[in-house]
Amino acid sequence: MATGRTHRPATRSRGIPEATVARLPLYLRALTALSERSVPTVSSEELAAAAGVNSAKLRKDFSYLGSYGTRGVGYDVEYLVYQISRELGLTQDWPVVIVGIGNLGAALANYGGFASRGFRVAALIDADPAMAGKPVAGIPVQHTDELEKIIEENGVSIGVIATPAGAAQQVSERLIAAGVTSILNFAPTVLSVPDGVDVRKVDLSIELQILAFHEQRKAGEEAATGAVAQGVGRTAPAAPAARRDGNPDGDLPAVMPA
Repeated sequence: MATGRTHRPATRSRGIPEATVARLPLYLRALTALSERSVPTVSSEELAAAAGVNSAKLRKDFSYLGSYGTRGVGYDVEYLVYQISRELGLTQDWPVVIVGIGNLGAALANYGGFASRGFRVAALIDADPAMAGKPVAGIPVQHTDELEKIIEENGVSIGVIATPAGAAQQVSERLIAAGVTSILNFAPTVLSVPDGVDVRKVDLSIELQILAFHEQRKAGEEAATGAVAQGVGRTAPAAPAARRDGNPDGDLPAVMPA
């Protein structure tokens, strides 16, 4: 089986927009679920609904792959699974190293979805000497001193950083110097990398903050709707007349003194 260091996906060379590339995994997930249920064909409307996009956008995305479906029949599920998997490079073997085996790194190591999607966890790496040799998900943790050697021996081109923020930049520089050209960053910091290196950042706190924004907005809309409903049929009280003189009733004067 080919390794990730010598074969790369063809998406950029074929001019597929980044927005389309970002949606391909959504289509693949929906198609895989259909395949597991032995569904032979699917319409663009059904697949778009399953992937959470509109059908016009889906058809446009698939046109970049050269797949247009059959009128009245739809798309062949198994062929699309293969086509998208090939476009994403998932028909190859992609060895991955995970650096930082704390709670998050250990959880990633135990994630069973990597192997079924073309990714092989080649090594787990941590800076804590006490972690060296301890098995996590059946893989012995190795010390960061071995990082460059591990990358070279396993032909690794994808690295996952799950370290504290303060260590992430240095780790990324060592990964890149050793030949890694794609990084999935879980550390809560922005990495500075040279051209030619792709970084995908996963920040759970940012995603939660975005959800909090939407929750706050929904709560505000509900409060406004309730206030309007309560005010229906009522006559608003007349505003008190403005006072031109002092404030015998203890109210603030019309003009505050300087």
